[in-house]
Amino acid sequence: MMGLPSPEEPWGWQLDEHHLVINYFVLGDQVVMSPVFLGGEPVVAESGKYAGNAILQHEQDQGLAFLRSLSDAQRREAILYPDKTINNILAAASSDNVTVDYAGLRVSTLVDSQKQQLLELVGLYVGNLCEGHARVRMEEVEQHLDETTFAWIGGTTDDAVFYYRIHSPVVLIEFDHQRPVGTAHLRPEDVPTRQHIHVVVRTPNGNDYGKDLLRQHLEVHPH
Repeated sequence: MMGLPSPEEPWGWQLDEHHLVINYFVLGDQVVMSPVFLGGEPVVAESGKYAGNAILQHEQDQGLAFLRSLSDAQRREAILYPDKTINNILAAASSDNVTVDYAGLRVSTLVDSQKQQLLELVGLYVGNLCEGHARVRMEEVEQHLDETTFAWIGGTTDDAVFYYRIHSPVVLIEFDHQRPVGTAHLRPEDVPTRQHIHVVVRTPNGNDYGKDLLRQHLEVHPH
């Protein structure tokens, strides 16, 4: 907990686990939930007590569906690299307040139906907030939709591994199929797999990781 819950003063909480990190800030009726990190390995339990459990499949499948909805020309703009051999996520841990360049397809060039499909994809992530706050957040996203870019790395087949990034002045979303770690003994080839997913939701330019004041001090005043 950070501060004391209050209707007037700022306060918040953090949940910090290996594959789940949530930062939640409250000031009055305003809520900011970022940075958020979601992940799992495996993401689909194939046996044992939790057989059948699955996470991040909608985010995976709707991301691929959106990419496939693009025209050939639009895909050429969106796809940065057709092959995915490494972990591509940029704004995860140890990347506090990282500046990520805009890249890929400009959403301003999409037709209305494609823009709506992209908003539905963003809604999978923003919808983790309660309904009212999610609606406010989505309104912010929509206001900046024409300043948004969509970038893709990887394949487009049914079983493809890939990375995608939705980047605007108010939200940064990354989805990444990662190399195996806990299941490396099952996948000795050490290439990204659909059974290891990382997701990050950030507030660009918002210092949502806070500022490392000590590091800033030492950069100016070495000891």
